[in-house]
Amino acid sequence: MQVLEQLVKEAQDLSRPSLVLADSEREVARQLQICNACRYCESFCAVFPAMTRRLSFAQSDIHYMANLCHNCGSCLHACQYAEPHDFAVNIPRSMAQVRLKTYETYAWPAFMGVTYAKNGLWLTLCLFASLALFIGLLLPAPTQEVSNFYGLMSHETMVSWFAPVFLFDVLALSIGVYNFLSNITPATSGAALTTPAALEATHNIMSLKYLDGGHHEGCNNEDDAFTLWRQRMHHFTFYGFLLCFASTSVATLYHYLLGEHAPYAWGTWPKVLGVVGGMSLLLGTLGLGWLNLKRHPWHGDLKQKPMDLGFIALLALCASTGLLLWVSHGSTFLPSMLAAHLASIMALFLTLPYGKFAHGIYRSAALIRFSVEKRQATGLVLKED
Repeated sequence: MQVLEQLVKEAQDLSRPSLVLADSEREVARQLQICNACRYCESFCAVFPAMTRRLSFAQSDIHYMANLCHNCGSCLHACQYAEPHDFAVNIPRSMAQVRLKTYETYAWPAFMGVTYAKNGLWLTLCLFASLALFIGLLLPAPTQEVSNFYGLMSHETMVSWFAPVFLFDVLALSIGVYNFLSNITPATSGAALTTPAALEATHNIMSLKYLDGGHHEGCNNEDDAFTLWRQRMHHFTFYGFLLCFASTSVATLYHYLLGEHAPYAWGTWPKVLGVVGGMSLLLGTLGLGWLNLKRHPWHGDLKQKPMDLGFIALLALCASTGLLLWVSHGSTFLPSMLAAHLASIMALFLTLPYGKFAHGIYRSAALIRFSVEKRQATGLVLKED
């Protein structure tokens, strides 16, 4: 415990936000002042109710609301002050720019925050390094026929490679989100999490509520038409990822508690969860990739497209190689498929705390604080003349 407390203290010292606002943060504060005077979008998503509780916007407020934003684009399409108006209000783009800054600011170790600036390059390097590692370990394949991947690499060897990286991911993300919450909690009333707030936040997170545009019709296409496809593809991706993680977790219980080792027969929980999850993840990522390529350049920050598309492509690679590994059992393609799948998973693990995955963690933390804050008095007092 003392070691963990020391790590957290060092992380807080290194990642403490500056009191001086960056250009992207000042731009968000400027736009929110305009929005606070207009309030046309007050019912659209969590950002605007949170905004109306404030008369000014400190750095902690800006970090908090930037991570509440789901980049759905509804406010941009409804805004009378968007470009070409001189006010040039674009909440999705300005919030996306600040979100990236929060990932850099709260990253642990702090020096790893620089990976966000060139995230496409970072992801590519991790993927090629992982491919080189597992090709070297698995190829050329044994001359005798191998019916399952444990004949190529033992369970213990896989655990020795992946467990340390995964545990580091958990530590890095935990310290990062701890620092984020330490910064925004005083700005969001400071009140403790209650059961009703926790249940509401869980519903909002698991249902991706704020991807419905605030009117249950979804995000806007570039032609102003509403669509729920972005929410649906996020659901396929999110729940596909969770099912794949559940498959690995259940397989671990089978291995250590029941003494049943992979490969598992069709109809067992690890197999069903893995196949269904893989198909859902592949469908979701293909859909999100297509929607991302089609999105209007005003929707979000164009500089972050390499990070967005890279993460989507990596998830699709994990899903597709996992499914191909399943169907290649007993074939000559098994070593190649195993190398490709393990490399894609390792690349995902290496980039997990320092890529697009972080948005789900920080957004969930912001939504939890929103559910707490909305139940407290605003503290705003109107003075009589």
